[in-house]
Amino acid sequence: MDLIIEVIILLVGFVLLIKGADYFVDGASNVARILKIPAIIIGLTVVGFGTSAPEAAVSITAALSGNNAIAVSNIVGSNIFNLLFIVGVCAIIKNLKIGRNLLKQDLPFLVLVSALIVVLILINWDITRLEGLILLILIILYVSYLVYTAKKSKEAEYIEKPTIGKGRSILYIVAGLIGVIIGGECVVEGASSIAMAMGMSETLVGLTIVAIGTSLPELVTSLTALKRKENQIVIGNIVGSNIFNILFILGLSSLITPIPVSPEMIVDLGLMLGMTILAFIFAKLDSDYNKKEGIILTALFIIYMIFAILRN
Repeated sequence: MDLIIEVIILLVGFVLLIKGADYFVDGASNVARILKIPAIIIGLTVVGFGTSAPEAAVSITAALSGNNAIAVSNIVGSNIFNLLFIVGVCAIIKNLKIGRNLLKQDLPFLVLVSALIVVLILINWDITRLEGLILLILIILYVSYLVYTAKKSKEAEYIEKPTIGKGRSILYIVAGLIGVIIGGECVVEGASSIAMAMGMSETLVGLTIVAIGTSLPELVTSLTALKRKENQIVIGNIVGSNIFNILFILGLSSLITPIPVSPEMIVDLGLMLGMTILAFIFAKLDSDYNKKEGIILTALFIIYMIFAILRN
C-alpha cells in the first residue's frame, strides 16, 4: 500500500511539473509580448528555460534534500533521453533539417559543455560551488550572445501580440512556479521512496523514471513543432534544453550546495558525452537527421535503458 501511495505521489508530481511549466511559459511569454520583446528572444529564453523547469525543480530539490544521486542522474538521463529518444523518434517520423547556426554554433557548444562537466566531475568526484559559479557564468554569457545575435537578425522585427492580459499572465507565472516547486518535491520524495522499496538505486531511478518524466515537456514541444512542420525548432529545443540542463541546473544546484558524484556515474557521463558527439557527427554528415539515423539513435536509447536496468 505504501508503494502505491509513493507511485501516486510520483505521478502527481509529474503532472504538476508539466502543467506548471506550461503555465509558466504561457504567462512569461505573454508578459514578454506585452513588453514588446521580439518573438525570437522569447523562444530563446522563456520557452527554452521553461521546458527545462521540471529538471531544474527536481535537481535543485534533490540537492537541497541531500539526494545527490538524483540531482546529477536526472540531468544525465534527461540529456541522453532528449538526444537519443526524442531526436530519434522525430527523425523517424520526418527528416530534421538543421539550421546553420545550430550546426556551427549551438551543437559544438553543447559538445563543449558536455565535455566540461565530465572533466569537472572527474577532478574530485563532485561539483563544487566554484565550479557551479563557472557554469552559471557560462549560461549567462551564452544567453547574452544569443540575445545579441537575435536582435541583429531580421526575425527580431516580428513581434507577436499577447494572447492574454497582464494580470492573467502574472497569475499564470505564479501558479506555474508553485506547480513546478511542489511537483519537484513530490517527484524527489516519490522516486526516493520507490527506489528504497524496490531495491533500486537512486541513480537508476534518476536516470530512467525521473529523467524521462521531467523530459516530457521537451517531447511534447518537439512533436508539436514537428506537426507544424517547424523541424528546426525540434533540434533547437533539444540542444538548448541540454545546454541549460548542464550549465544552469547543475550550476545553480551545486552553488546552493556542493554535489558529490558517485564514481559509478562515470559510465553514464561518458555515454552522455559520447552520444552528444555522435549526434553532432550525424548532423555534420548532411545537415539533417534522417530516418536511418533516427532508428540508430532510438535503438541506442533502448540498449542504454536495458544496460542501466541490468546494471542495478
